[in-house]
Amino acid sequence: MKKYGFNFQWMYVWEEGREPEPPDKKALDFLAETGFNFVRIPVDYRFWTRNFDYFNPDKKVFEYIDLYLRECSARNIHMCLNLHRAPGYCINRNDIERDNLWLDKRAQDGFVYQWELFAKRYKGVSSKFLSFDLVNEPPNIGQYGLTRENHASLIIRTVEAIRKIDPDREIVIDGLGGGNIAMPELAHLGVVHSGRGYQPMALTHYQASWWDGHKGLPEPYYPDLLWQGKVWNKDTLREYYKPWRDLQQKGVNVHIGEFGCFNKTSNDVAIRWFEDVLSLYKEFEWGYSLWNFKGPFGIVEHGRPGAKYEYYRGFKVDRELLDLLVENRV
Repeated sequence: MKKYGFNFQWMYVWEEGREPEPPDKKALDFLAETGFNFVRIPVDYRFWTRNFDYFNPDKKVFEYIDLYLRECSARNIHMCLNLHRAPGYCINRNDIERDNLWLDKRAQDGFVYQWELFAKRYKGVSSKFLSFDLVNEPPNIGQYGLTRENHASLIIRTVEAIRKIDPDREIVIDGLGGGNIAMPELAHLGVVHSGRGYQPMALTHYQASWWDGHKGLPEPYYPDLLWQGKVWNKDTLREYYKPWRDLQQKGVNVHIGEFGCFNKTSNDVAIRWFEDVLSLYKEFEWGYSLWNFKGPFGIVEHGRPGAKYEYYRGFKVDRELLDLLVENRV
């Protein structure tokens, strides 16, 4: 998983009457031309499921995923398919789910069933081009009834179900606590463990209205930002990733499925943080996937105060950030 790229939100949040977006071929061309080789596609199961009927999906919608895969593969880009909203759980607006993925058999059965569908559909597609990221950012331990035990049980069951159909499929699992907590109890599974790069959140999510913790935060600085009793700098970030490094020492492949900085933090502060976190990923030989490509966390028209843009390969790009991303690939 020394793969480097971006998250694309083509099938990210379903709304009544909304169709998935087609693949952005121009953006994929940009990735291929600049040496990026990874695209993560977070999807919302409601695009193909109505009224929580997990077992009768509209398979016509899967043709969009087929197209994403085809366009990525044509450019030698690996596509990671992720259930961002899964039956019974999403880190955003979990309250609209009827069932509980961590406690309810129906949601768990539906979750496994849908991954079995994908395993059958894409059996024979090389893992060079496709991986399955089972569920985006499981919650904190104790939240929504999640425990390490019931989480591990569901993940093991799902991995076994996929491998029964497609033994060679590359599988990815996100850390607990929103992707932050390593999972040594699953080190034996032979799957990629996906971490996050959003610490300290007082910097990366400054004025991010969807995160309750943004309220009352002062304007961030870096390095040596004081937050939650820690002084955050490169050494603090290194310590934060120690549990993930311990997993790596056991032979586990680690990848950073999401990282980035919201556009309310000034660009000079964000760049200093990016320099540190990216240099650590390079040192650890971890791949990464920026959230996102174009938008408030991206490299294209993100809008951070003080940023300078350059028209490059058809996009208005933060060239300083792009250069950092390129320099810190292994």
